[in-house]
Amino acid sequence: MATVHIYLDKRSLRGSEAQLKIGINKKGSSAYIPLGQWILPTQWDAVRERVKDHPNKVAINSYIDTRKTEVGNVLMRLTAEGELTKLSATQIKNKLVGILEPKEFEPDSFYHRMAKFGSTRERQRTREIYAVTLKRILEYDNKAKTLSFNDITKEWMEGFDRYLMKYNPAKNTRNIHFRNIRAVFNDAIDNNITTAYPFRKFKIRPEATKKRSLTLEQLRSLFSYPVEPYQQRYLDMFKLSFYLIGINVTDLCLLYDISPDGHLVYRRAKTKKMYSVKVEPEAMEIINRYRGKNYLLNLMDDIKRPRTFTMKFDRALKEIGPVTYEPNPKWEPKSQKHRLHKVHHSAFPGLSSYWARHTWATIASEIDIPNETISAALGHSITNKTTAIYIDYNMAKVDAANRKVIDYVLGISK
Repeated sequence: MATVHIYLDKRSLRGSEAQLKIGINKKGSSAYIPLGQWILPTQWDAVRERVKDHPNKVAINSYIDTRKTEVGNVLMRLTAEGELTKLSATQIKNKLVGILEPKEFEPDSFYHRMAKFGSTRERQRTREIYAVTLKRILEYDNKAKTLSFNDITKEWMEGFDRYLMKYNPAKNTRNIHFRNIRAVFNDAIDNNITTAYPFRKFKIRPEATKKRSLTLEQLRSLFSYPVEPYQQRYLDMFKLSFYLIGINVTDLCLLYDISPDGHLVYRRAKTKKMYSVKVEPEAMEIINRYRGKNYLLNLMDDIKRPRTFTMKFDRALKEIGPVTYEPNPKWEPKSQKHRLHKVHHSAFPGLSSYWARHTWATIASEIDIPNETISAALGHSITNKTTAIYIDYNMAKVDAANRKVIDYVLGISK
């Protein structure tokens, strides 16, 4: 019986990089299908067959999993049909290539355009999300590589939505995949590849999201909550984010310095727009306690990616609250497990780093800060587009609004 594994071929290098391949083994002989992915030998874990320490490792590993699953499924079918009994490893490889990469696959097919469009996105996280969408499409439709844009109909999308529900019960999460598909259609239309557009009939309707902001009383309670030592850093970062008008965690991690006039001037990771926020004394006090080596803050001193800190941040926030010690279900006599284990009961259910931004905007609205000022503070476009063309919004109003919000929360009288 033929088996499949992932192999890093170091025999022919491209500079210092070697190419990943799918290995087909049968009775001591092997044949290989190139994956078109090149990495350094030090970035390959041969035992786990996973890419490590690579800036795009999530997307590459996702692609590897997809291709390996495809090959494995075809092998199982061909084995069950008795078509591989007398074939060598090389003959099996050729048969697989003929099935998985048929001649009908054209450069302007839906699959090809989707793969190319996703891989050229500027942000790494965006590339990873497109890779997941492509993986789900291939799982849903094993003929996805041969589909034209005309084949992606309203009925196909509805079926794909039902398939996604086993991974993503939340409609807004599933909508991310459909927005990715829509972006590929829009790009193909702009480049005169197709005139098909299933989104005229298939609507991406968002679902109302749960509240993601704290009340004034909850925010004050959080700010003074007696947290555990490991939680203090994350609570301070939540405060700092709030004092900086709900700055995104990625932007917080990558801040470099404060300008001579006391502002943080940075390019937002999400929108690539320049942004400026005045550093109030409450924010400066926190910044001074957490100075970093390479960045303004020490959040990235021991990690490589802001996303890693964000996950730790959000987990710690959800654990703020009372603690009890309960019987450990994994405890057994003579085991290394403790008889009791610590259980955190969140005092602020659902709390995450993103709540700082929503909470700032909610409180600003409560104290009658104008909507135009709130929009400018959050980095949004001015609501009235015509006005925005002629007016360079006065950021001094934003600075004043932020000071007013902080004073209100901290109970400072002016």
